[in-house]
Amino acid sequence: MTRLISVLAVLLLSACSTTSSNLAPGAVLDGQAKWALLPMANHTDTPQAALAAEAITEHLLRAQGITQLVRYPATLSRDSLLEPSERRIAEEAQTWAKAQGAVYGIGGAISEWRYKTGIDGEPAVSATLHLIDLRTNTVIWSASGAKAGWSRQAVSVIAHTLLDNLLSDLPALSGKP
Repeated sequence: MTRLISVLAVLLLSACSTTSSNLAPGAVLDGQAKWALLPMANHTDTPQAALAAEAITEHLLRAQGITQLVRYPATLSRDSLLEPSERRIAEEAQTWAKAQGAVYGIGGAISEWRYKTGIDGEPAVSATLHLIDLRTNTVIWSASGAKAGWSRQAVSVIAHTLLDNLLSDLPALSGKP
């Protein structure tokens, strides 16, 4: 029996994840307000990892009740290994979102999106999300996390799980006060 418990403990620890989130004091979110999906920065060696994370995030937000969600224009996408102007693009996207009448903008960064080297090649993803109140240009919620999976799982499956976990801590979506 103790051997079985030991084996289960090892298996559970094999697919580890860690997350944390923070809501600004006094912040009250309106899930019915207009939201904008902002560009995510790609800090990985994987081309277009941020675009994949944006697509997953957009789906998760819509699935969790954010119906008034607009996506930034493709002309503001700069998912490239060599693009030094991430902050400029983020600022342009926020300006665009305000012009669309969005109250909140959600964006972030992807810092890991790969298969680890070695025999098993486990998938690993690390992401940070932030929600900006576009009326005041302040970050009112942020979350960060990392997750590794099993050797036969896809990176996108791990990313979906991680982003879903991060967004589940967003009060407008989780029903938390």
